[in-house]
Amino acid sequence: MTTRTLTAAAAVTALLVGIAGAQQTSFPALVAAGDVDADSAVVWTTVDRPAIVLFQVSTRPDFGWPFKVAVDIALDPRRPLKRRFTNLQADKRYYYRAIALGRGDSASGTFRTAATPGHRNGLRFGVSGDWRGELSPYPAVRNADSRLDFFVSLGDTIYADYPTPAVPKPQAETLSDYRNKHREIYTERLGLNTLADLRSLTASFATIDDHEVTNDFAGGADPSSDPRFLPSNAPFINETTLYRRGLLAFNEYQPIDEERYRNTGDPRLDGKPRLYRYRRFGDDAAMILLDARSFRDQELPAVANPLDPIAVGQFLAASFDPNRTMLGAPQLARAQQDLLAAHQAGVTWKFVMVPEPIQNLGVVGASDRFEGYAAERTALLQFIDSNDIDNVVFVTADLHGTFVNEVSYQLGPAQPSIPTGAFEVITGSVAFDAPLGPSLIEIAALAGLITPQQQAFYDSLPLAGKDAFVRQLVDSSIAPLGYDALGLANGPIAATLLAGSYVACHTFGWTEFAIDATTRALTVTTWGIEAYTEDDVINHPAAVVARQPQIVQQFVVTPQ
Repeated sequence: MTTRTLTAAAAVTALLVGIAGAQQTSFPALVAAGDVDADSAVVWTTVDRPAIVLFQVSTRPDFGWPFKVAVDIALDPRRPLKRRFTNLQADKRYYYRAIALGRGDSASGTFRTAATPGHRNGLRFGVSGDWRGELSPYPAVRNADSRLDFFVSLGDTIYADYPTPAVPKPQAETLSDYRNKHREIYTERLGLNTLADLRSLTASFATIDDHEVTNDFAGGADPSSDPRFLPSNAPFINETTLYRRGLLAFNEYQPIDEERYRNTGDPRLDGKPRLYRYRRFGDDAAMILLDARSFRDQELPAVANPLDPIAVGQFLAASFDPNRTMLGAPQLARAQQDLLAAHQAGVTWKFVMVPEPIQNLGVVGASDRFEGYAAERTALLQFIDSNDIDNVVFVTADLHGTFVNEVSYQLGPAQPSIPTGAFEVITGSVAFDAPLGPSLIEIAALAGLITPQQQAFYDSLPLAGKDAFVRQLVDSSIAPLGYDALGLANGPIAATLLAGSYVACHTFGWTEFAIDATTRALTVTTWGIEAYTEDDVINHPAAVVARQPQIVQQFVVTPQ
């Protein structure tokens, strides 16, 4: 990739025009840019037919000189194109486009490069995860736009194990299945194409959770532990055909470099896709993006009866086995190293992005969360605590609702909670039916944790009342384990609630993080719309498309 003069670019274009046909080409998923740092970015597109595609990147919206250019050929429309552009200017607005040569068709976007150390310019970014193909076109993120410096897709970017219009079978199996799942979510429907619009308007970062391959898989486990990955002679699930197809399609459809782990000394990681990212945005923030799925040990058996103290105790004891890992030792060590480096460099906010929640929420569903790997969870949190790393925010997803809480750890089962000064924001789903609130109520009713009368009372409540009911239910279930109640009101974190509460689990949406350039205060805003179903999309499309995101939760935190 080189910078060329207009004359040279025109000559190249003229040469290639003869190769391209006259048939119109479209860019169904528009364009995207991602993996941005202070001096480079990956640009991406996909086309609907074979084409010669010219990428242009410029600091000028009219793409006047100077600009950078690269040419690629899409022989297979199912495989997107992407290129990294280097030698960019730090903290600079860039414009880019993809042009189908000889046809005049194009799609354009914009992104901003990161600031360099020594600068405090403020920062604004968005995060969400969890969207199903049959629930597109995702009006919940229609207000996420170029005001953001970047957007993080925090896992479950497809649901490979749910039937959707593009792949109407219960599990994606072939590489084409996985590609079609990804293509589906960035395609226009009902006149909207919100995820594609978002990716064209700001930079993207992305990691996987489980549904990019299949539900609740453990990439570091032996395939014999999970019949969905058999037959296989591979030593780990992350070397099986199904995993490789899922990860290949994910990497193809994200504007990210396709990196791999090398020379870690851990066979679970070496040679595997490296989704870990560390990015610094001046002195305002550092971001650590983790893969919590590809290298984990087999999950512990779920607790069948959360009211059985013996079963609960056995689970907690097993979760503190120091030989079990969720991240893989090399990835954990790198995260600790980068956290400490950001702290020592004077970076104000440190955001740890991980698809799985890290706060203690009790044994229900804990096998799949960090709580099921409690020894490693303690190792990470104790590292933060013992090194006095301040202003750490864990940003997570997967629960399909928003809980905000302080993060503490224990040295062993039933040991006292030790505060870290960190807190977590679990962001809700863009579109998963049903949201966390009604799902939790259903689980609680089946487990006998609430009576039919209590369930009827919950059903009668307005949205804020339902959030409060769920909050009380969760708090009452974790209090006997010595865990912190949800929220930031009574702890050491200097937080002020501006709207809603610290629980928002009945809407679809995303969460915005904004750092003030002067005060360095962090404002966290959760945007939401009324949840809907596939039936709503089919039978009441106008009502779904008309939904507009509103603030359902907002608070501000003064840095330590």
